[in-house]
Amino acid sequence: MQPIAFQKIKSGDAEIVYHVLGEGPPVILLHPFPANHEFWLPVANALSTRYRVILPDLRGHGDSDIGEGPATMEKHAADIFRVMDDAEVGRAPLIGVSIGGYALFEFWRKHRGRVSALGLCNTKAPADAPEARGARLHAANDVMERGTEPFFESMIPRLLGKSTRESRPDLVEGALRMMRQMSPSDVAQVQRGMAERPDSIDTLKTINVPTLLVTGEEDLLTGINEAELMRQHIPNSQLRVIPKAGHYSAWEQPEEAGKVLRQFLDGV
Repeated sequence: MQPIAFQKIKSGDAEIVYHVLGEGPPVILLHPFPANHEFWLPVANALSTRYRVILPDLRGHGDSDIGEGPATMEKHAADIFRVMDDAEVGRAPLIGVSIGGYALFEFWRKHRGRVSALGLCNTKAPADAPEARGARLHAANDVMERGTEPFFESMIPRLLGKSTRESRPDLVEGALRMMRQMSPSDVAQVQRGMAERPDSIDTLKTINVPTLLVTGEEDLLTGINEAELMRQHIPNSQLRVIPKAGHYSAWEQPEEAGKVLRQFLDGV
């Protein structure tokens, strides 16, 4: 296990924490909701023999503050920009899972000059349909009333594949441990921010850097259809499916995900 350095920076109205391991060309890995940088550690250890891996805790996750109001994609993109500046990274590959991918669409729209390659993992380009948006807003209100535990428990079957849930109780427990670092208001404001994210389908056609799309064979939330939609719109993008993995594919199958990402980064 590589030693990890961590930094705190001010970004707008929030303190954002990021971790760094390894030396070499920089790569930025963004975790999904409701996890934190720890999500990436098994993969980051494999990558850090060749790369300087930068792992932010997104706003409202892990040790990063939520700030005031919904954690919009604009705020996440601004936070990533500040992290890159603080870490003295000019241009780098950025890889994001789920909400990490949503933030990257916004980052690409605002700061594409800072992006040398993109990894879009277990994510999707369309905005929430009205029903999904309503469900997020309902969940946001619900955690404020009932606390986070029922919400986290209900997320496990959606986030982790059937194979993982049946054979890896340690990964289920680890996922819950990460989630429990979020307060009710963290969860609520992150959900509200995701509910108002813009549609990114038109953005896909503008992506002109090497792009890797990754999904899990058992991902119920974004899955192969969403990855295929992105592949059709992003010129020369490549798609990889991680077997026996759900929405948290890099957490569930870190060896396989690490291999796929390492191959992509070495090629870039």
